[in-house]
Parts: sequence; C-alpha cells; structure tokens
Amino acid sequence: MRLIPVMDLKGGLAVHAVRGERQRYQPVKSVLSQTAQPLAIASAFRDQLGLSELYIADLDAIQGAGDHRSLIAALASQTGMQLLVDAGFADSQSAAEGLVNGATKVIVGSETLPDWETLDEILAILPSQRLIFSLDMRAGRILSLCGSLAEMHPIEALGHLRRWGWQEVILLDLARVGSAAGAGQELVREARQSFPELSLLVGGGVRDLAELEELQALGVDGVLLATALHTGALTRQQIDRLVVSRI
Repeated sequence: MRLIPVMDLKGGLAVHAVRGERQRYQPVKSVLSQTAQPLAIASAFRDQLGLSELYIADLDAIQGAGDHRSLIAALASQTGMQLLVDAGFADSQSAAEGLVNGATKVIVGSETLPDWETLDEILAILPSQRLIFSLDMRAGRILSLCGSLAEMHPIEALGHLRRWGWQEVILLDLARVGSAAGAGQELVREARQSFPELSLLVGGGVRDLAELEELQALGVDGVLLATALHTGALTRQQIDRLVVSRI
C-alpha cells in the first residue's frame, strides 16, 4: 500500500487543511519542520519519513485566486519526488500543462469538473496512467459543478468512471480532512468490493497505524496523509513496519 503525504498550498506556504474550511487554513505546524515553507516540508517527508510521492493541492488555483506553478516545478526538480497535482484542472489543456509543469500525474477533481464531456476530452489526449480522478465529497455527498455528478451516490459515480476508462480514483471526504475522525471505511469497503480492478486511493481523517493496517486489509492501494504525519501520530518506524508487513 502506498503512503502519500499531502501538501496544501496557499499563498506560497504549506497550510493545514481542516474539514475543507479553506478560509480558516493556517500555515502548517509540524514536528517534521520548523517552517511551513513547501520545500522544507517536502524534503522532510522524503528524508525523515522515506516517502517518495507527494500529493499537492494548489488551493489558490482551485479557488481561482492565482496558482503555484513555479513552486510546483521547483518541488519536482529539487526533491525528485513523484508529484500528484490537483490544481483545479477543468479542461484538457490545463491538465496537459500540469504534466509539463512537473506533475507525475494530474488529478482531475469532481469539485471543479464542469461536465462529463470534459473527462472524455482529457482521456482523449492524455494517457490514463498519468491521470487520477478525485471524487471530492463532503459528509459522503459528491461535490461538483457538474449537476448530474453531484446528485449521484459515490458508488454510482465510480461505475461511470470505470466504464469510461479511468483507472485510478481518490475517495476524498473534505469533512474528514484534518479531523482524525477516520476515513469512513464503509464506503471504502463497498468501493473496493464493487470495483476490484480500480486503483483506489483514500484520503481524509486517517488517524494512525492501526487504521492504515485496516485499510490495507480492505485492499486499498494508497492512502493520503497529512495531520498524522505533522503531529507525529505516524512515525518513520511505523511506516517502515507497514512497508515490511506487505513484502
């Protein structure tokens, strides 16, 4: 199971996401770093915890208030980490530019998706192995500019995505982010059983090693982590133990 640290970018800094209330996000305070500078945080994930992937949410771009393109490019070149980037990509051109700008994979989020046709357009020009779809939710309900998607049950939406050729999907409940309330395993279990062929990533509220082991037992392919890393609730020793246990 992949462990993927999360970095939310706002105003040039790494910020602490809590329950999707973005206007209240403050610079990260972490046991891993004395600063909220993104390069320092990313380097700590790599060097102190041994993690090689990094999920980046460019909150300014997602909210239409600027972007962090140059910073993301610098993170790619200076850390050598594989970057999974959500920058509010809402069309094929911006998604393609994300790959040019340093992203290993671009994340298309339901929150900023205008319509279903956009997904067809993106798949038509970009290889599916460089794409991830994020099913953004709040308390189990899908968030999307696309009205028909917003009305769907998450499992129904996953069925549509799978039929259209999407191979990797994130289940992300913003109401759980930064809460240490757990990832909501009922939906995870149903998604895994319904679509065993999907690469399934889970984010939002993951607490500790015990929960990671439970998610691994459910067959989850990867987990997004932030608060548990910054507070020290999940340590390098525990991460290594989880990795060893799956070999």
